[in-house]
Amino acid sequence: MLFSILLVLASGVAHAVWSMFTKRSLNKGVFLWSIMMIPSVVLLPILVAELWRNPLTWGGYGLLLLSVALQALYSWLLSKTYELGDLSQIYPIMRGTSTLLIPIIGVLFLKESLSLYGWIGIVCMLGGFFLLSGLGGKRTEAQPHGLKPFALALCVGLCTTSYVFVDKLNLENLSPLALSEATNIGFVLGLTPLVLASRQLRQEWRKNRSTILLGAILNPGSYLLFLFAMQQAPMAHISPLREIGTVFATFLGILILKEQQGLKRIATSIVVFCGILLVGMLG
Repeated sequence: MLFSILLVLASGVAHAVWSMFTKRSLNKGVFLWSIMMIPSVVLLPILVAELWRNPLTWGGYGLLLLSVALQALYSWLLSKTYELGDLSQIYPIMRGTSTLLIPIIGVLFLKESLSLYGWIGIVCMLGGFFLLSGLGGKRTEAQPHGLKPFALALCVGLCTTSYVFVDKLNLENLSPLALSEATNIGFVLGLTPLVLASRQLRQEWRKNRSTILLGAILNPGSYLLFLFAMQQAPMAHISPLREIGTVFATFLGILILKEQQGLKRIATSIVVFCGILLVGMLG
């Protein structure tokens, strides 16, 4: 279990770092496409060989295609979210949404119950989301898009919730490496029309070659670490720990990207992370 926890923590930190690189890029969609195209090419033989040796059932292929489709939608939403919002604003929302939605859905529709700690965690996350949304505040030059980044970040979180559940099922039929390649393909497909329309691929590589190459390791690597961890421990136990990245990404946004409202957003990200832990561990 300790090894799984270390894998998940490393996954969360790696996710935060490549997210910071994306926010610093010229064209978010082109940058994301670039860092995922490299591992897509490298890992393609692994997916082909595994499916050749152990072909799936029709249901298995359908589940795999669903994962690819969700990743395509996720990549498009992600690029739009990074274009409009500060990293320290949108990241805690994107990462905390799934932990918030799953217990609420369970209570409202599945007749499940939450402990007192779980409800405290829900309140912490709702309060944190409210502060990060900017509701009630004035639109400034630093935040010209109002609620759009907040709404998009919620959609990204919902999409993440969906594909994690689907991928947990896919792990019954595929290895983590092969499944990671399938999700990489979906990610690239979702951004390809945007890249073709932008005509900024060469410019992005000239400006950010080094961070693209590093992001090509950290992006798929962060999810691959999480997939390996899910193979060894229950998802409900380890998934909340991955969200330590919410605090780390907020620090990166404030200290490196020089985003505003530093103390407020750092404090809020810690509150959101504590809420995630309360729901995930004790809820």
